Amino acid sequence: MVKFGNFIIEGNGKSDFLGTGRRKSSVARVRIRPGKGKISINQRELDDFFKTAKQKDSVLAPLAVTGKADSVDVLIQVSGGGTTGQADACKLGIARAIRKFDPDVEPLLREHHLLTRDAREVERKKYGLRKARRGTQFSKR
Repeated sequence: MVKFGNFIIEGNGKSDFLGTGRRKSSVARVRIRPGKGKISINQRELDDFFKTAKQKDSVLAPLAVTGKADSVDVLIQVSGGGTTGQADACKLGIARAIRKFDPDVEPLLREHHLLTRDAREVERKKYGLRKARRGTQFSKR
């Protein structure tokens, strides 16, 4: 038994490969182990956690590119942000964990830009403006 976030998972954790992914304000901690292709996100199935096909495809992209979708089990603990940020954080975490699992696939992951962190963050609001850049509407009279 290994403690993973607030959950306890089976196994001893010795054959696990870890990866951390971040996007916007989301953080995904990914654990990959040899298995049969089961994906668990916050102890829920992939289809239960992410509803749109775009988010599911984003999470599965590193596994599809490397061809490891049926040979590894993926356990993900994700928190913060919204669903799009969480999906992209999971994608980066899976790619980093696969790189540790099989270092030979790193050029393939780099070629598909799966190991690059998207550094875009929300710009802060400035005083005197309604949003970060949007001012008040100009009134001539």
